[in-house]
Amino acid sequence: MFQKILIANRGEIAVRIIRACKQLGIETVAIYSEADKNSLHTQIADEAVCVGGNKSSESYLNMENIISAAISKGAEAVHPGFGFLSENARFAELCESCGIRFIGPKGEVIDKMGNKARAREIMIASGVPVVPGSDGKVDSLQQAKSLAVGIGYPVLIKASAGGGGRGMRVAYTESEFDQAYETARSEAKNAFGDDTMYLEKYVLNPKHIEFQIIADKYGNTVHLGERDCSIQRRNQKVIEEAPSLISDDLRKRMGDAAIKASKTVNYENAGTIEFLVNGNDFYFIEMNTRIQVEHPVTEMVTGIDIIKEQIKITGGEPLSFSQEDINLNGHSIEVRINAENPKENFRPAPGKIDLLHVPSGHGVRFDSFIYTGYSISPFYDSMMGKVIVHGKTRLEAINKMKATLDELVISGVSNNREFCLKILENNDYVKGNFDTGFIPKYLDSLIGYPNE
Repeated sequence: MFQKILIANRGEIAVRIIRACKQLGIETVAIYSEADKNSLHTQIADEAVCVGGNKSSESYLNMENIISAAISKGAEAVHPGFGFLSENARFAELCESCGIRFIGPKGEVIDKMGNKARAREIMIASGVPVVPGSDGKVDSLQQAKSLAVGIGYPVLIKASAGGGGRGMRVAYTESEFDQAYETARSEAKNAFGDDTMYLEKYVLNPKHIEFQIIADKYGNTVHLGERDCSIQRRNQKVIEEAPSLISDDLRKRMGDAAIKASKTVNYENAGTIEFLVNGNDFYFIEMNTRIQVEHPVTEMVTGIDIIKEQIKITGGEPLSFSQEDINLNGHSIEVRINAENPKENFRPAPGKIDLLHVPSGHGVRFDSFIYTGYSISPFYDSMMGKVIVHGKTRLEAINKMKATLDELVISGVSNNREFCLKILENNDYVKGNFDTGFIPKYLDSLIGYPNE
């Protein structure tokens, strides 16, 4: 087992990883930008190193500074968390070349599956169902427009290196295509430094279901069930839950496909296979070669600490469980709490937290990095934390989440707590009648209009 790990991230996921390391008896090194010097992860780690300025490019994306910090502090491994460098093949390879273990898959696998267009090609070759679209990347606007006609409108224009809903636009007609393509391409270049694009048929209002994969170095690959991530706004997930409301037959077929996809590329460590579900049909859309924001709901229903498993796998340990050992117990829901103002088109709302009160109790968890007196920075993602609950049934989990959000207090900054509460109170959500079109359909009532 490792003696010391550097966490190459910030915010709640950095806190989450540090806590897992402490429970394993591993020392931790936090990195931080100048803007994050008072963040919680810097205070609970054993050591903390400033790696640059406020901009991500100066700090959390600065590979050389991060590697230098790991070497100078004697860290044997680096955990990248999610976002930033977590799906950067060059960073993974750079760690390994410097004698530092990267807690995740090998760089070559990240390159294969982290590139959405290339992953699509691999899945087609291996027989995993994919959404109709381009066979791989498109090289020009003219080629893309020609392919779009064959695919049929509406089409989804996606960045090969994308994630988090960035570098993605829908063109409903040919007249919209040029602007949508150039906008997505520009956004991808700014966000990921890579403007390679590909196309998919836009499946109108499907369910977004993803399977959690975990695999060791010895060929053992297991899925930990699925999560429903359909409650989204502009391709950004808002509420996730596990398990999803799909049939046992569909769960079996999708789980088998997820394992097949992982084994095709000899995947190691934790990863997520994402699917679109339309009726009884499902289509691979991408693989996330990292831990996911919504991993806690899977932990709640399986009892498996995925972060600890990641560390153990990288340390050379085999999986301590098989597929037959995985049983989904009860139901779990996660709500993302963001510093934003839903009534002002979800404008980010940085500022100082005057008071924080977090409910607690059996089956209630709050993964966060905020505290009373902490100032939310304008430089990074607006997510302040995640509320996760577990209940014996889905209805019990919904009621527990409503009670928890009702008691949660984060004063001083605008946030989406009430917006999420209204989703949980919506009759269609409670009945399970929802897909990726849920928030657009009910947006006015969720925000509070037209009654206010």
